[in-house]
Amino acid sequence: MNKPMNKRKICVVITARPSYSRIKTALTAIKNHPELELQLVVAASALLDRYGNAVNYMIQDGFVIAAKVFNVLEGENLTAAAKTTGIGILELSTVFDNLSPDIVLTVADRFETMATAISASYMNIPLAHVQGGEVTGNIDEKVRHAITKLSDYHFVASKSAYDRVIKLGEDPEAVFNTGCPSIDLAANVNTNSAFNFEPYSKYGGVGSRPDLDKGYWVVMQHPVTTEIKASRMQIEQTLKAVHELNQPILCFWPNVDAGADGTSTGIRAFREMNSLHNFHFFKNMEPDDFLRLLINSKGLIGNSSVGIRECAFLGVPVVNIGSRQNSRDRGHNVIDVSYDSNEILAAIKKHDAKGTTETSNIYGGGSAGETIADLLASVALKFHKTITY
Repeated sequence: MNKPMNKRKICVVITARPSYSRIKTALTAIKNHPELELQLVVAASALLDRYGNAVNYMIQDGFVIAAKVFNVLEGENLTAAAKTTGIGILELSTVFDNLSPDIVLTVADRFETMATAISASYMNIPLAHVQGGEVTGNIDEKVRHAITKLSDYHFVASKSAYDRVIKLGEDPEAVFNTGCPSIDLAANVNTNSAFNFEPYSKYGGVGSRPDLDKGYWVVMQHPVTTEIKASRMQIEQTLKAVHELNQPILCFWPNVDAGADGTSTGIRAFREMNSLHNFHFFKNMEPDDFLRLLINSKGLIGNSSVGIRECAFLGVPVVNIGSRQNSRDRGHNVIDVSYDSNEILAAIKKHDAKGTTETSNIYGGGSAGETIADLLASVALKFHKTITY
């Protein structure tokens, strides 16, 4: 009688709403892989209602939650971010001790992911990192490269990221250009891009309900942690521009980064001072619905990485504001502007006049999730470094 095969236990930690869409297809591929067992841990703002309660979408999509970690300290400032990370280290260490994973997988560059990387590294658990090697502004820049140095396997999203991770001294045998799993979702949506849901009734939110049939713009702008004192001014410049545009605007609340209180206060104050008959505000959407919203829009305005990644693949026009995405690889869909309402409005009008933009595969072609799962099943287990510099 054949003995049942011992599956590798892959613990994936999701700490924020964007991280779920970044890794969803890999979660599915791990879950369905005959040699892998998925241990899904949900932590930080992904559990909180005020940031969209992303955990509900994970459960709705059929994923079983192995553990929840409530570690967000209120305040939305630099001290709260540091303490949130510290609490995460404490709590995740207990979770990893209970689950005994063979590999921990951490996603991208949000400050909370540092807790995942530190806990796994100090516990001698092999650590895999998705989306390392990229260059941006913000605290994400430091976090991303620090996690690269803590990680044992690197699943990067582009050729330039691949080259950069190796230049950082990582073993080329442990660096894999898989593409970005978020592009897998975009590829799926691109095959059936119909706007097949009614956003107001499905997702609630606040504001008016402008008619979207003749076109609309999506606004998603987050604070920059190195510029937190300016976060209110920055969102006000964006809102001033889109208000003057006088077209339907679907605006999303910022993430939990330090400075988010300034962004949120700016949004509330602008709403109180202006008649926003063309504006509606959402907390969150399911990843597929959000991409359908984007592909059917006139474009995205703000500083989210979705404008750099998924929108490049889908050919969605983007007005990228400020420094948050500095130096990240771009497609031809992006116009970069500063925090100036006149400059923002001019870029919007330029996109509006042109309409569509070229598509780009710089972040992959739509098979990253399955590639990552296959690699997790086959790589040699290790928690030490091979020095290459």
